[in-house]
Amino acid sequence: MTMQWTDRIRQVRVVLVVAAVVIAVVSLSVSHILVEDLSAEERNRMEIWAQALHALSNADADTDLTLVLSVIRGNNTIPVIVMDASGNVTDYRNVEVDAATAADSLAYVEAMGRQLYRSGKYIKVDYGDSPATSGYQLVCYDESTMLKRLSSYPYVQLGVVLIFVVVAIFALLSSKRAEQNKVWVGLSKETAHQLGTPISSLMAWVEMLKETYPDDTLIPEMDKDVRRLELIADRFSKIGSLPEPVACSMNEVLAHVADYMDRRTSSKVAIIREFPAYDVTVKMSAPLFEWVIENLCKNAVDAMEGSGTIRICLIDEAERVAVEVHDTGKGIRKKDLGSVFAPGFTTKKRGWGLGLSLAKRIVEEYHRGRIFVKSTEVGRGTVFRVELRKR
Repeated sequence: MTMQWTDRIRQVRVVLVVAAVVIAVVSLSVSHILVEDLSAEERNRMEIWAQALHALSNADADTDLTLVLSVIRGNNTIPVIVMDASGNVTDYRNVEVDAATAADSLAYVEAMGRQLYRSGKYIKVDYGDSPATSGYQLVCYDESTMLKRLSSYPYVQLGVVLIFVVVAIFALLSSKRAEQNKVWVGLSKETAHQLGTPISSLMAWVEMLKETYPDDTLIPEMDKDVRRLELIADRFSKIGSLPEPVACSMNEVLAHVADYMDRRTSSKVAIIREFPAYDVTVKMSAPLFEWVIENLCKNAVDAMEGSGTIRICLIDEAERVAVEVHDTGKGIRKKDLGSVFAPGFTTKKRGWGLGLSLAKRIVEEYHRGRIFVKSTEVGRGTVFRVELRKR
């Protein structure tokens, strides 16, 4: 199920990225063509406007200026600045002057005109009918507001597309997590339910054996194993619910785990406890938190291949309580660090790869804490750290 979800999300990601690239390329191409066409049209309009200005400059008393004035007054969108040969502004239209520069508006317009001239946005208008006539004017023009908006529109559109892609991927990941949660909860509840009947039966048989063979030394050990199965079933039943945290001694919880691991591991594995001399109390679900530390210890035993040292350290800090599990195993490769807590990830030949994933879920979702790899070195060992807030 996890692999199918991963493959599906990877495919959807690729499709979304490709779609975003296609939209970006098409948008930029179409917008570029439109901007070029509109820019050429505005250039033509400015040439006509410059010709009208030329005609106005060379008009005599008998010239009909109705059409010329209509053309000059008809420009209400394109900013235009008329400068003489000395760079002095003689006229300007559609230029917005900021309130901060209103007191010296002419200097502002002159600076703008020089900038437009340097960028090549100008038309040279000679005073006379012949190019040899001395004197000229420069009609400097800027892009209209519509053209500027059209130029920036593709980037706004790309931003919207990017936001859409991010939201879509986030929704897919959330859907994946929700489905995984349903699968885990359903599997855990069903496991607890299936274990319930045989465990009850085994408990009854153990009680009968105690009455029949009161002096048998093996029956108490059988009873411990049955109680252990009952604890495991109880842990599975708590997955998917929100158990009420209870103030517990972290020292006792960790000591219980250390005792259990001591009995279940080889004599070649040394388990060292480093606890404060006083009790450290934290609100938690003790059965579930024990499961977390057990998983870390079992992984440590596997990493050490049955021989080495495990140190369980309890650290009491100002705002939180930390538990560190140190091992002298083979360590974790850097390329695997990002997948350590992923469901299904395992470096062992056997196993489902759910232990650390469930541990992360128990710590982060049920206890609002953190679990992470504090340090690791290939061939030297790994340190896992779990942090719980005191309040």
